[in-house]
Amino acid sequence: MSAADDPATASAPDPATFAGASRTLLRRTLLEAARDLAADRPWRSVTMAAIASRAGVSRQTVYNEFGSRPKLTEALVLHETEEFLTAVGDAIRRHPTDPSAALTAALGVFLQAASEDALVAAVIREDGRDDLLPLVTSEGRPILEHGTGRLAVMMRETWPVLRGPEADFLAGTVMRLGLSYVVLPVADADREATARGIAALVRPYVESLLSRQGA
Repeated sequence: MSAADDPATASAPDPATFAGASRTLLRRTLLEAARDLAADRPWRSVTMAAIASRAGVSRQTVYNEFGSRPKLTEALVLHETEEFLTAVGDAIRRHPTDPSAALTAALGVFLQAASEDALVAAVIREDGRDDLLPLVTSEGRPILEHGTGRLAVMMRETWPVLRGPEADFLAGTVMRLGLSYVVLPVADADREATARGIAALVRPYVESLLSRQGA
């Protein structure tokens, strides 16, 4: 998939210009309005008009930015995914010399964010008739590919000796695990133990790669 076809970037504004910065702010405002509405009602009942009213703009402004409700839905899920990935990346970078601690911290941050995020709550209370759930299950490839690419970059920045295919595999595995815990979340009381357990499973693989490549 080319950059032009990537729904995460295809219509994203360039924040380097004043117009781009204004559009970035508008886009974020609209997505946050949509997320807030999703926390209060079934996603199928969240209309473009309701999002516009919540954001204080016209309905046409919402359509001008996203084109259609399905495209807004996908942009919203990608936006929330990026929020998760930013927090996960920060956790990884805090432990550059300790892969086990980095993985535990990253997974802990992800599980906590997933348990507290309004959009995730909307996803898991769906009954399959809405269009949020498929974007993290049967139609989740754009989310998986975007997240895998972002995580792979973070991992190679933290552990430069990782080869590209190995970073991609590790990042893809973590993303698949993360998405599974979004759809079927663990109880708050089990969150820390779950993060440690997953990290313990993945740690030997990561440490073998770093050791073999002279880390």
